[in-house]
Amino acid sequence: MIPSIAQPASLRWTYRIYILMFYIFLVAPLLVVATFAFNDSLFPSLPWNGFTLDWFVSDTSERLGVFSDSAMLESVGISAFVAFWVTALSLLVATSNAFLFERYDFRFKEFFYMLMLLPLVIPGVILGISILIASNSFVNAVDEAFNIEVEFLRPGLVLVILGQFAFITTIATMVISARLRKMDRSLEEAAYNLGATKSAVLRTITLPYLKPALVGAGIVAFLMSFENFNTTLMLTSSDSPLTITMFDRLREGSTPELNAVSLLLMIVSGILALLSVLVQIKEAS
Repeated sequence: MIPSIAQPASLRWTYRIYILMFYIFLVAPLLVVATFAFNDSLFPSLPWNGFTLDWFVSDTSERLGVFSDSAMLESVGISAFVAFWVTALSLLVATSNAFLFERYDFRFKEFFYMLMLLPLVIPGVILGISILIASNSFVNAVDEAFNIEVEFLRPGLVLVILGQFAFITTIATMVISARLRKMDRSLEEAAYNLGATKSAVLRTITLPYLKPALVGAGIVAFLMSFENFNTTLMLTSSDSPLTITMFDRLREGSTPELNAVSLLLMIVSGILALLSVLVQIKEAS
């Protein structure tokens, strides 16, 4: 709706109800999950049997809490490890991509830009299967030709990192490119005229200007990696990240512990999102 154009009262109220229902649709499932994380019941469903923190801190076999579940904590560590490397690699390559597409002109630039965007339109399952087939074909060919086993390209954490990196880098590139496109290049030119080197200009002017985008892209990359399921499912091995561990537990039957894990993920995601907003506000001021 355009505020400057007069609208019938019925249309305004319909629009407000639509917005309200939309947010209820988004928030209601999260509230249900958060509520049942504290339900004193062996099953994440009604009736409400009372408040408890057992699904977070209990160490008994019947009521094993998140912080006492070694397998679950190990999967969190694996997810954090994968997310760290995916974020680091994505930021490095995405920053290079941003400079390449925003600062330089070369033949087939549009074609390569579209090629970079391709992972965004490929379903995660298809992307994971494609990477798995390609890596297995390469490993088998090397093994047959040179009798060398390239073990790290078999399903495992390295392949999971490469698979997530393939599409998360694209998103990080778009975030950083948008910020770099707005930069006033006269600031860099002035520094060059004063005798600064390219590395000094990059370190003292360009990268500080890109800081909000780098922080934002890093947070998005970390969260997308940590919570990725489709691509990870195709490429993982016995070292299962958190999403795969939760999926395996869910197939055996849902428990309030999974609700507790989900609540913790929501809290961490919210904190990281708030951090990104605070960085944006600080840089704007």
